[in-house]
Amino acid sequence: MQKVKIRNQSKTKDVTRMNRQYSLEKTRNIGIMAHIDAGKTTTTERILYFTGRVYKIGEVDEGTATMDWMLQEQERGITITSASTTCFWRDCRINLIDTPGHVDFTVEVERSLRVLDGAVIVLCAVGGVQPQSETVWRQAQRYNIPSIAYINKMDRIGCDFYGTLKQLKEKLAATIIPVQIPFGAEDSFKGVIDLIDMEAVIFTQEKSGISFKKMPIPPELLNEARKYRMQMIETAAEADDGLMQRFINNEEPEKEEIKRAIRTATVKCGYVPVLCGSSLRNIGVQPLMDAICDYLPNPLDVPPMEGREPESGNVIKRAVSDDEYTSALAFKIMSDTYVGKLTFFRVYSGTVKSGTYIYNSNKKIKEKIGKIVSMHANKQEVVGEVHAGEIAAAVGLKNTKTGDTLCDMDNPIVLESMHFPDPVIFMAIEPETTAAQDKLALVLNRIQEEDPSFKVKLNDETGETLISGMGELHLEIIVDRLIREFKVEVRIGKPQVAYKETISKLVRVEGKFIQQSGGRGQYGHVVLQVSPASRGKGVVFINETTKDIIPKEFIPHIKEGVMASSCAGVLAGYPVIDVEVKLIGGSSHEVDSSDIAFRMAGSMAFTDALRKANSILLEPVMSTEAIIPSEYLGDVIGDLGSRRSKIESVTDRANAKVVRGFCPLAEMFGYATAIRSLTQGRGTYTMEPSYYTEVPKQIQEVLVGKRY
Repeated sequence: MQKVKIRNQSKTKDVTRMNRQYSLEKTRNIGIMAHIDAGKTTTTERILYFTGRVYKIGEVDEGTATMDWMLQEQERGITITSASTTCFWRDCRINLIDTPGHVDFTVEVERSLRVLDGAVIVLCAVGGVQPQSETVWRQAQRYNIPSIAYINKMDRIGCDFYGTLKQLKEKLAATIIPVQIPFGAEDSFKGVIDLIDMEAVIFTQEKSGISFKKMPIPPELLNEARKYRMQMIETAAEADDGLMQRFINNEEPEKEEIKRAIRTATVKCGYVPVLCGSSLRNIGVQPLMDAICDYLPNPLDVPPMEGREPESGNVIKRAVSDDEYTSALAFKIMSDTYVGKLTFFRVYSGTVKSGTYIYNSNKKIKEKIGKIVSMHANKQEVVGEVHAGEIAAAVGLKNTKTGDTLCDMDNPIVLESMHFPDPVIFMAIEPETTAAQDKLALVLNRIQEEDPSFKVKLNDETGETLISGMGELHLEIIVDRLIREFKVEVRIGKPQVAYKETISKLVRVEGKFIQQSGGRGQYGHVVLQVSPASRGKGVVFINETTKDIIPKEFIPHIKEGVMASSCAGVLAGYPVIDVEVKLIGGSSHEVDSSDIAFRMAGSMAFTDALRKANSILLEPVMSTEAIIPSEYLGDVIGDLGSRRSKIESVTDRANAKVVRGFCPLAEMFGYATAIRSLTQGRGTYTMEPSYYTEVPKQIQEVLVGKRY
C-alpha cells in the first residue's frame, strides 16, 4: 500500500516558477465550465490549493473562494465574471480560466473558450447533464475545444455516476472514455478506481493535511473495473493503430501506451475522458490535474491560427512560435480601480512586450502597451513580455475592444472574432439626480465596453435610457454595481421583454429622396426586394444591380440607410431581424446624387417594405427545466400550461421529477417565487434563451396598442 501526503509549495517557490519561461509542450490553456452549482469554482479552488497557488482553501458558500472576487459573487455564491490564474502541476504550467455557470453570463464562457486550447466540463453526479451543461458543451464544440468531463459531488445522496455517463452519450452525443469508476457512493464514497493503473485510490482527511493511498482493487469491484478497463482500451484504440493491434491480439498494453492513445483520441478525435470525485471533500482533484496534463492539448497541438489580410481578405496562417509575426486576440475588458482599463489577450504567435506599440487591425490604429500583467483572479503580477501560446492582460490599450486583433503593424492580420447573443430583456433606468446624469452615461458605457451582451440605448420617443441584457439577474447585478461600485444612485423600471419584428411575405418597393432648393439638389432612387429570411439571419443586404445603374460608391450608403431603419420597426419600435434585402434597381443623377440622398432613399424604401410586407412581432422563447418532488408534478405542469409552455418531457432524476419544455420569456417573470410557492420551497428551475417565435395575434395587438 502506497500512501502519499499532499503539501503545498512555499510562496517563494511559487513566485519563482511564475517568472520562469515554460515550453509550449508543458503549457496548458484550459477553462473550467459547468452548469450553475455543479461545483466548478469549488473544483478550481482545490486545484489552486493542491498546486500551491493558495495556502488556504476558500469556500463558495462562505464567500471566500479565490476566483469569486467580486462582492456580488461572494454574497450570492455564484460566479459572475470569468477569472484567470496560472498554477503549476508536475512539470506543466496551467493557465486556467474559471467561467460562470449561470446562463445570464454565458458570454463570459463564450469569449473564454475562444482563446483556450482545452476545457474541463464539471457535471453534478445528482443533476447529470443539465441545461447549461449542454450550452457550454455546444460552445466548446463550436471552437473545437478538446474536453475532459469531471463528475463531481459523488458524495451526495442520489448521485449516479453511470447514469451521468449515459446522459453524456445521449444528450451531448459525446464519445466518452471513462478512465476511472467510483469507489463507493454517497456517504460511503472514498475515492476512485484508476482503470489505467488498475488500483484503488483512497482519500483521507487528517489533522496534518490531506492524503491519499493506493491499494489493490477490492474483489467486489474487480469485475466492474475489468469491464470498464476493457471498454476504455477498446475506445482509445480507435485513435491509435498500435493499441488497436494489441487489443485485437489480446495483448496487455503498457500504461504509457494507453495514456498516449487516450491523449490522441482527446486532442485529435474529440473523445472525452471521464473522471469523478467530490471536490468539496477533496476527493479526486489530484487525478483530475494529472488528466489535464496527460490528455488536454498544449498550444502546439492546436492547428495554426487562421486570419485574414485586412486589405485583400486573403487567408493567412500563423504558427504558434515566438519567431512568427505577432498576432494576439483581445477577449475581455475589465475595469480596475487602480490601473484603469485591463485588456485580456491571448498571444497566438510572436511576442508582446511592455512599453512597445502594437497595431489594432480592426480599428487600424497603433496602441501603446503600458505594462503587461499576469492575473490571479483580481490580483496582478507584472511581467516584461508574453510569448506565443500564453494569456495575460495589458494596461494602456485605450481603444481596443473585445474581439479586436493585436498584431505587427507591417504584417497585419485580422483574426476571427466572437459570437455574442442578443439581449432578451430590457428595463428603463435614470439617475436619482440630474447632476448624476453624465456620470451614469459614462459608467454605463464603461460596463458596456466590459460586457458585450449588455447594451445601452436611448428611446427616441420617450427620451428614456434603456439597458438590456441576458436576464433578470444580469441586469440586477449591473444595477447593484452602479450603486455600490460606482456610487451612482438610480431608479429603474420593470423588466421588459426584448421583442423583435420581422416580415411575413416578399415585397418589391421603391425609395426616392429628391430635393430641389436652388443650386445643387439631392437625388437618390433605389428599388429593393425585401423577403423573409430564416431565423437567426438578422438583416442581410445583397447588391444585385448590374451595369452600374447606381454608382458603386453609393452602395454602402444604401446599406447604411437600410440598417439604420432596421433598428426600429413600424409596429412597436422593436429591432427588425431575419429579413433579406436585395438591391435590384434604382437610378442616379450625375450632379445631384450624394451619399446622404441614397442613405435616405434606402431608409425610406425599407420602412415602406415593413408596412407592406405584413410585419409581425417575435418573442424570445426559453428552454426551461424544473426539478420538483413527485407530489407537486400536476400543480407545476398546470401552472406551466397557463404560461403558454410547451412541455417536452417529464423524467425521473434522484427521487425527483424533471420537467423540460419551452416557455415564452414574457410568461416567466417572477417564476422563481411561483415554483417555490407551488412546491413549498422544494422546487428549482433553470432557463436559457432558445429561439424566437411569432407572438400570438391577441398579444401583438396589445403590444402595438401600447405604442399608439
